[in-house]
Amino acid sequence: MSYSLTTYVVDLDVLHASVGSKDDKLRRMIGGRFKQHLSGFDDQFSHVSDEGGPSIRDAIRAVIEGGPFDEQYGFVYGYAYKWICAFHGRSLFNNDFSPMRSGWLETVDKGLAELGVTAVGVEEFGFGCVPSPLPAPELEPCYGEWSLTECRKALEQWEAATEEGKAALDPAVLSAAESCMDWCRTAVAAGRGVAGFFF
Repeated sequence: MSYSLTTYVVDLDVLHASVGSKDDKLRRMIGGRFKQHLSGFDDQFSHVSDEGGPSIRDAIRAVIEGGPFDEQYGFVYGYAYKWICAFHGRSLFNNDFSPMRSGWLETVDKGLAELGVTAVGVEEFGFGCVPSPLPAPELEPCYGEWSLTECRKALEQWEAATEEGKAALDPAVLSAAESCMDWCRTAVAAGRGVAGFFF
């Protein structure tokens, strides 16, 4: 089974504030920008609506309104939060993480740690949950964040790593680690953080 990690550079404060903001203009703009994607999601998960669950547009509305939520469809609200993040943020290059095998995040974090980079880790994207009051998905998507401060520290640690240490890593791990540092550079340049969704 393959997995995927999608990351965004985003103002985390703005993203968090969208939950329960009751900003109907935001809801309408998200629906307009991602119209085809949202329709595709509903087609893919048509069983949800067949069971009386929320469409992705209903889920986005609920997230922005702060509820109500149907606890058994936590994953739909998780994906709704992803589309809100996509609206506020900018997607980052993730070819080193999509598709990927089980255990890849841990492998990359081990490589980063061997270089002394401990301020950020990709494994946390595979274990975290979307913020309250959204119901936690049973399986996916998982969610995590790197703050601006964490990204700055990670870059400092990366700069202190030796070229010999980098060369000693498996080339695929090194490529993924370099992608992580590119995410951090993009976030620092924008004065923002990184949000990641694992599914």
